[in-house]
Amino acid sequence: MTKHQNNQKKIKVLFICMGNICRSPTADAVFRHAVKKAGLDHQIFVDSAGTHAYHIGDPPDSRAQSSAVKRGYRMNELRARKVAANDFIDFDYILAMDNENLALLHQNCPSQFNHKLGLFMRFSNGAYHDQEVPDPYFGGNQGFEQVLDMIEEASQGLLQHIRNQDT
Repeated sequence: MTKHQNNQKKIKVLFICMGNICRSPTADAVFRHAVKKAGLDHQIFVDSAGTHAYHIGDPPDSRAQSSAVKRGYRMNELRARKVAANDFIDFDYILAMDNENLALLHQNCPSQFNHKLGLFMRFSNGAYHDQEVPDPYFGGNQGFEQVLDMIEEASQGLLQHIRNQDT
């Protein structure tokens, strides 16, 4: 982004999974870290939410947090929330971790905002392109590591995409 773009409104990115305690807060933390490292935290706002209200107010899953901390990401301050109607208006990118949650978003999204919805992994430039981020909740710790691998790759692609859109 160029210096003359500093007066533009922030680009807002919302990551979505089912309960907002595993995948979407991981994407929130990883992408927020990438944005800050790129010096763009004053231009890009990052948040996460769930399609279901199972865990509202809860911190991210302890296994997700443990895996994230090992790689230098902090997410202990995040709290689960459910997607709200105004999110479809407020956010520029609303990125689901899987097709099931994407379908739920499409059911609730006013048609004029459907262009904001998509799968997060479409921004992966490598082996994970167009895949779903699997839910690690009922698996072992390796699932959380795989989720991090996928999210790290797609985060770099998303950041590059946003940079390319604003040049």
